Amino acid sequence: MGEPTTDPKKVLKRLGVVLALTRLGMVAETIGRCFWPLWSLMFATLAAVMLGVHETLSLEALWTIGVAIGAAGLALFVRGIRRFVLPSSDDAFNRLDSTLPGRPLHALQDQTAVGGADAGTRALWEAHQKRMAQQAEKARPIEPDLRLQHLDPFGLRHLALLALAVGLLFGSVARVSSLGDLQTGPAGVVGGPSWEGWVEPPAYTGKPALYLADLPAGELELSEGSRVLIRLYGEVGALTVSETVSGRTEDIPSAAAPEQEFIINQSGEVSILGENGRSWAISMLPDAAPSVTFVGGADVSGRGEMSLPFAAEDDYEVVSGTATIALDLQELDRRYGLAVNPETVVPVTVELPLPIAGDRSEFEEALIEDFSPHVWAHLPVLITLEVEDAKGLTGLSDTLKTELPARRFFDPMAAAVIELRRDLLWSRENAARVAQLMRAISHRPEDGVFDEETNYLRFRMILRRLENMTAYGLTEEQRDELAQALWDLAMLVEEGDLGDALERMERARDRLAEAMKNGASDEEIARLMQELREATQDYMRELARRNMEDGGESGEQQQLSENTMMLNQDDLQRMMDRIQELMEQGRMAEALQALEEFQEMMENMQVAQGGGEGQQSPGEQAMEGLAETLREQQGLSDEAFRELQEQFNPNANRGQSQGNEGYSGGEGRGQSHDGTGQGTGQDGQDGESGQSPSQGTLADRQQALRQQLENLQGQMPGRGTPEGDAAAEALGQAGESMDQAEDSLRGDNLADAIDQQAQAMEAMREGMRNLGEAMAQQQEGQGEQGSEQARGNASDPLGRSRGARGPAGTEEGLLQGEDVYREARELLDEIRRRAGETERPEIERNYLRRLLDRF
Repeated sequence: MGEPTTDPKKVLKRLGVVLALTRLGMVAETIGRCFWPLWSLMFATLAAVMLGVHETLSLEALWTIGVAIGAAGLALFVRGIRRFVLPSSDDAFNRLDSTLPGRPLHALQDQTAVGGADAGTRALWEAHQKRMAQQAEKARPIEPDLRLQHLDPFGLRHLALLALAVGLLFGSVARVSSLGDLQTGPAGVVGGPSWEGWVEPPAYTGKPALYLADLPAGELELSEGSRVLIRLYGEVGALTVSETVSGRTEDIPSAAAPEQEFIINQSGEVSILGENGRSWAISMLPDAAPSVTFVGGADVSGRGEMSLPFAAEDDYEVVSGTATIALDLQELDRRYGLAVNPETVVPVTVELPLPIAGDRSEFEEALIEDFSPHVWAHLPVLITLEVEDAKGLTGLSDTLKTELPARRFFDPMAAAVIELRRDLLWSRENAARVAQLMRAISHRPEDGVFDEETNYLRFRMILRRLENMTAYGLTEEQRDELAQALWDLAMLVEEGDLGDALERMERARDRLAEAMKNGASDEEIARLMQELREATQDYMRELARRNMEDGGESGEQQQLSENTMMLNQDDLQRMMDRIQELMEQGRMAEALQALEEFQEMMENMQVAQGGGEGQQSPGEQAMEGLAETLREQQGLSDEAFRELQEQFNPNANRGQSQGNEGYSGGEGRGQSHDGTGQGTGQDGQDGESGQSPSQGTLADRQQALRQQLENLQGQMPGRGTPEGDAAAEALGQAGESMDQAEDSLRGDNLADAIDQQAQAMEAMREGMRNLGEAMAQQQEGQGEQGSEQARGNASDPLGRSRGARGPAGTEEGLLQGEDVYREARELLDEIRRRAGETERPEIERNYLRRLLDRF
């Protein structure tokens, strides 16, 4: 690097580039300040074009906006030219010099006015020039000041730049070239038609789109709501569109717009006027409202499901439908529990079933719903159907007046419970009446009103809860809870009886036989066959439960008599499979004969169970003890409730016997409400032990019952099994409720004590049910094990009797008998059945399949 010079001319020559750059920056400042509105307008216009805004505007609006933008741009350009002044070299020199300390550039241009001959003056001037040259060497180009906040306080230039960036990112630069096509049209269609048009019918009609260029002028039928799209090409105004089918009165586009779209709402004309134009007379096909009608009346199945067939029709398709069920108060017999006004008469609305696949323009379906638990069951109702099509048009059916189909209860007690439940749901004002009727029904249980003691206990528990809740004001939640408990009790009474199970099975068998004789369809026969299977299984389970409750049979009773047959579930299953197979093959006569044999076998059937020894098992003793504890708890709860009544109404029990208390809630000492008929002796002494069952306070007696339950828990069988553990858990919850009831009794909180006692009784019932299941499984396992041991060597691995067929490994007796082919067929059927059971081990199933392949 050379030595810095002090010659002013050389220093200024070196700063020529710096001065040029400074001047260029000043030119940029001047251009920005004079022309920023112009380029902001250009950026915004370019962004709008790239985003395709011009394609959404009519030709007139586009030309108007274009002229306005052009005029504004020209005015801004003239304004900028008038304000633009090109910066000179002196301006750049002065700006650069003003940024340096001491303005050294001007100092280097100065000359000494006096004293040039003086050596001291000359030396001083040279030192000054040298220092200014050093300062000038530090000069750098001045950055231009491009800030325009004072000229654009609203930031319009930034908005224009942002719009341009959005257009580059989300738009297309190719759209800029489409501006040239607005006048002449695309070059690609010069040789083709000067217009195009399409008609798109609504999607729900299923009709295809039409190309108007292929349709000759004349009459044309189009669906209501069809969309018409017409595009015009060529010189603007050469072609125009005229139409009278849309019925538009507002926002009507120009007749010469390159693209026009409208909806057919009425009949009229559509015309394209100009060269190669065409005209059509449009006849609109209106969308008709759908219709729905009933097909016959409502029917009810054996399980209480209502079946209401209906037919729906529409010119295109039905998309939805509803059935509205309203109570017919005019036809209602307003007596007894229905005399008061109902709490609600809001109609019930359910969805109508529609075909899952296929045509929905015309179809028949059936509404299947179970209204048995509804309060309006068997009451007169008005049923109206409504369907809707894709356009939103609706159609209503005629009103069907009928009684709401629901399940019929044949047991008198179950029917009475259902009627009480209906009155309670009808209005909570009936709560006192329902409680009075329930107390009257359960007043003398020993007269045979209740077939089973458990049903009576459940009935009394519901009664106590109802009276307790009514005393404090019955809420909707409590009413619904009691209604559910009454429904469960009615179902238990109706379906838990052996005679009813047998009746259902016989009814299902008779219906199947009648259908086979009358040539019913395969679907109907299959449904009736499945109903017979289910009824038979219910009957077998009920009969087995009854035998188990009776304590089993002795060894002598298990001997087969001439008129008694030993059958199990597999035998019955094979017999019904045989009947169904004959029906599927069309051999109805043989199927009827097999059905008669099935009837005879069921009449003579006796479920095989293991013999007893005349003594109760530990499980039976525990079950009996739990039942006794439950009865005592029920009686204690009744006494607590009577004391609660006396607190609110001291004269409530006037006229009754002194010390009115029953062993299990009976009123009066001469009877017991547990159905045993055993009452207490005189002075409250028990007829057998001579001790008073009400001895001690309620809290002390509750504590004694808790201790009795703990002793029974230690004697329970079935430990380690899911059912046994569930029983232990339920009884543990019962014990906790008893403890809380005892605390409430000691605190004189009778209402809370009654609630806790009710929970304890419910938990004890659940524990008894689980214990019964555990005992049943244990007895079944013992029965299978004893049966296998009893057979011993009497049968081969396939279950054949060795005594009748000869020793294993020989052919003795294999072809004896009257029907060897039938037995062979049954053997193959059994092998096929076992081979199809997925729960069997795979190695066994492989062996059975090999047997089938061989034989």
